[in-house]
Amino acid sequence: MTHWVQRVRPAVRAWTAAALVVAAPWAAAQQDYPNHPVRVIVPFAAGGPADVYARFVANRLQEALGQGFVVDNRPGAGSVIGTDAAAKSPADGYTLLLMSNAHTVNESLIPNKPYQLMRDFAPIAAINYSDLVLVTRSGLQVNDLGQLIAMAKAHPGALSYASSGPGTPYHMAGELFKAMAGVSILHIPYRGSAGARTDVLGGQVDMMFDAVPTMTEHVRTGRVKAMATTGLARSAVMPDVPTVDEAGVPKYEATIWLGLMAPKGTPPAIVERLNAEVVKIASNPEVIRAWKAQGATPMTMSVADFTRYMSDDIAKWARIVKISGAKADQ
Repeated sequence: MTHWVQRVRPAVRAWTAAALVVAAPWAAAQQDYPNHPVRVIVPFAAGGPADVYARFVANRLQEALGQGFVVDNRPGAGSVIGTDAAAKSPADGYTLLLMSNAHTVNESLIPNKPYQLMRDFAPIAAINYSDLVLVTRSGLQVNDLGQLIAMAKAHPGALSYASSGPGTPYHMAGELFKAMAGVSILHIPYRGSAGARTDVLGGQVDMMFDAVPTMTEHVRTGRVKAMATTGLARSAVMPDVPTVDEAGVPKYEATIWLGLMAPKGTPPAIVERLNAEVVKIASNPEVIRAWKAQGATPMTMSVADFTRYMSDDIAKWARIVKISGAKADQ
């Protein structure tokens, strides 16, 4: 036995030394991260809210980590083009993806896409969420959400709601409302929010879910009536408007949220470091004040909590896609 141990020990030492030689450069690379610019793929058009927040976070990460974080807009196919490009990138921490809950909806809405979120990506951090507001045309004879639900139940299918297109957050907010309130309301999809908003303001469509900051002035001037906001807490921008949850549909929540992911296999040390930096950004009092003024609420989660949050959101919207029969507009 002694001779066997004597023969094995040198081999074990050799294997260990070889493993350390291989691991050392990779461990050093993680410790030095980032040592060259990082690309942040945004699968949405430049200038929109997701792009604006992506650039804000990228600039703050650049300041904190001393390397460029460069936004690369890759819009198209309901976020699939840019997301697929990110999924196919090296898992080294130098390509990140700005994602939204459009991605969690797409998991069931577009089942044949070339990637799957939980299979092909490593969640990093949540960033923030923004409430929507349910507004009705000014001439609709309702003054609160309870009256609107009662009218919809009394006249199934007679009321209509506009959205920016199939599978968008505005559409899904409407389908979730219909399912949870037990009402039948006709969905009228548009190619973008502008046309939907124009027809609600003009009285051609009865209602829509829209971004709180976008509708604030129209509510103030009486062009539309605000029924409720869609977060579980009241919006800082519309504090006098109740939430859907308060106003008669318990536990209703349909916000637009943003997060950061990396290709699957990105070293956990890099993922954790980026999570810590994003949490610092979202916890900064100055950032909190600025985002709340824009209708956005910072989110701070660990990697594990964000991973669970994403899984729960995928399951939530899968149920609504199935109930509604929603199809992607491709």
